[in-house]
Amino acid sequence: MHLVELTDTIIKKIVIDPESVSVKEFVSEDEDTVLIEVMIPNSEMPKVIGKNGNVINAIRTIVQASAHLDGNKKVNINISAY
Repeated sequence: MHLVELTDTIIKKIVIDPESVSVKEFVSEDEDTVLIEVMIPNSEMPKVIGKNGNVINAIRTIVQASAHLDGNKKVNINISAY
């Protein structure tokens, strides 16, 4: 569960309105994969994605590195806007 908390903390530090962010973990078909869904307002999407996807790729790298330290799980982070 700490991967979700790590993702939540990073995303909330980037956006203007942290209360508008929702980060949840979902069950994966593969037991070695963690699926994390991030819901953010449409207006916050450019901040989280970044130019050419640089910001979200950095977030994914950090979370994947943390997962590797705790048991080599694969992490998929999906971002959706509302």
